Amino acid sequence: MPSIAFHRVVLKLSGEALAGEDRMGLDFARARHLAQELGELRLLGTQMALVIGGGNICRGREAAAQGVIQAEADRMGMLATILNAMTLAAMFEAEGVPARVLSAVPVPGVVEGWTRERALATLAAGEFVIAAGGIGQPFFSTDTTAALRAVELGAELLLKGTQVDGVYTADPRKDPTAERLPRLSYDEVLARKLQIMDATAFALCRDHAVPIRIFNFSEPGALKRILLGENLGSQVVKEEDQDDR
Repeated sequence: MPSIAFHRVVLKLSGEALAGEDRMGLDFARARHLAQELGELRLLGTQMALVIGGGNICRGREAAAQGVIQAEADRMGMLATILNAMTLAAMFEAEGVPARVLSAVPVPGVVEGWTRERALATLAAGEFVIAAGGIGQPFFSTDTTAALRAVELGAELLLKGTQVDGVYTADPRKDPTAERLPRLSYDEVLARKLQIMDATAFALCRDHAVPIRIFNFSEPGALKRILLGENLGSQVVKEEDQDDR
């Protein structure tokens, strides 16, 4: 078995990873394909916690724009992440892959509550953790949830799966001259005003020195190659780590 480069990671995916062609709702076939792909990675030995957004069902920002009070709109978004997490967990079960949903928003009889101890015990048992319900409070994004869980769990890397293969000097879909930036420091991200994550999430990673890697999740085999040490996408690290892995 090949040697892994990371022993514990947090993977952040948008709710669109489970959505249909119109980027809304739940596509169970797509969800099962995702479970198959991730389930195969369990054999590598990397402990993985997943954070999935809820935008395919309800975006808090969009609900707020239609007149829903922001705090309530965000709570609706939290419930959407729970539904997505339950869907992925069900698909993991269908594939015979052990996974456990832990939610920051208590839903007794439906999903268990999040605790760091439960999450660590689940990872140690070789199971996937699916962190749902955001951080349990409004006004915080699932990016912040992923950053917080990475810090709590002592993850070696926070992976953010997107539709582009890293961070660019401009939007590569609009500017053909845009250049990919394979490695940056936290200070460079701030100086260039790059929108890697929201400010709270980025500050958590910077203050706790959690490396962030942005990569194209839809590229076949990309996640596995990263876990095995291949330098795909763009990585944000401390200044003194610029010459490291």
